[in-house]
Amino acid sequence: MSDARPIRVLIADDHPILRAGLRKLLEAEPGYTVVGEASDGEEAVALARTLVPDILLLDLAMPRLTGLEVLREMSDAPTPVRTIVLTAAIDKAGIVTALQLGANGIVLKDSATELLFKSIDTVTQGKHWVGREAIADLVHALRGYVSTQKASGAASRKFGLTYRELEIVESVVAGCSNKEIAAKFSLSEHTVKQHLTKIFDKVGASNRLELALFVVHHRVLETEQIPPS
Repeated sequence: MSDARPIRVLIADDHPILRAGLRKLLEAEPGYTVVGEASDGEEAVALARTLVPDILLLDLAMPRLTGLEVLREMSDAPTPVRTIVLTAAIDKAGIVTALQLGANGIVLKDSATELLFKSIDTVTQGKHWVGREAIADLVHALRGYVSTQKASGAASRKFGLTYRELEIVESVVAGCSNKEIAAKFSLSEHTVKQHLTKIFDKVGASNRLELALFVVHHRVLETEQIPPS
């Protein structure tokens, strides 16, 4: 870390030993400071609103308020707090729900130490972090949420995307690789990569995961067939 101001972290977990371990780990590394600890969901919400940390490390399995309930409570906070969810196991539906409720990252509790620091640094920069092993499954799981939004007729915006780009976006959310997208639309993989570069630029995404999250959050895909532009 090279920033003069340390990243302020709030730890929320109901296990004292885990909280103590996280505090010791973070405070031993330059550039991080632990501003508080919460042992349940209600305390996590109260401290997050009072201390306004840069990062909230939030356990999903919390008493009084679960991690997901904490995210709901904080969704309308005047000063957003970037949240990294800590979980002992990957649950695709839970991950998608957490991200839709505003979580910025998902980290497994048994992850290597360097991945925790990397996730904090990434989320601090305004990006999303999900363990590498979860990205493909997450994109696949997001397909169901997009289908639900399309069926409900939710309002959407194109964000300057062309008909072909929207087709490619939908294929990405469905979990298709560049090779599969190329075959589907009779394009070269190079052309698909060019389309993706333009799509990323238009929506401000840097990878397929961020694109999928953007699609879900902004309801990009419509119910009806989008006419060619």
